[in-house]
Amino acid sequence: MVSQLQVPTTPAKFPVQLAGSVQVFTTVHRSFFTEVIAQAIRLANQGTSVLVIQFLKGGIGQGPQKPVRLGERLDWIRCALPRCVDTPDLEAEELEALAELWQHTQLVVSQGQYSLVVLDELSLAIHLGLIPVQDVLELIQQRPAPVDVILTGPEMPASLLELADQVTTIRRPQG
Repeated sequence: MVSQLQVPTTPAKFPVQLAGSVQVFTTVHRSFFTEVIAQAIRLANQGTSVLVIQFLKGGIGQGPQKPVRLGERLDWIRCALPRCVDTPDLEAEELEALAELWQHTQLVVSQGQYSLVVLDELSLAIHLGLIPVQDVLELIQQRPAPVDVILTGPEMPASLLELADQVTTIRRPQG
């Protein structure tokens, strides 16, 4: 038997650029998502550029101008707040710090500066009325194709769940 190879008439385009995914990690309670952080660290160690943004965690005088660099490819930014946020009643300078972090997030995502962006406790910021869900939807829909986004927090809005490629609900066993 003789086999014959056929040469494609149109050349293949390499490398193929894959579309980034949107993952949601949610739970019924406020929680630290160790699985997400472990994934971010693992990917950064494999050469992926990663940004972790914590909107409602403060207390360490950080903000977008002072990211913590963990390894070569993982930047971690907390909001420049004097405390952790659990209420929509913020002082003017706290609202300004949160707005600055959200603007920074929109900029780095739109520019594709990171391959993976983790938006920690984003659903809480939305529920507290600090970040409009419509702005988040636009950020996700308008991001460059290869950028992966992970959203975390309890009670994720339905519109974001519908947009997600993967939704993981973390449960604690009763008892």
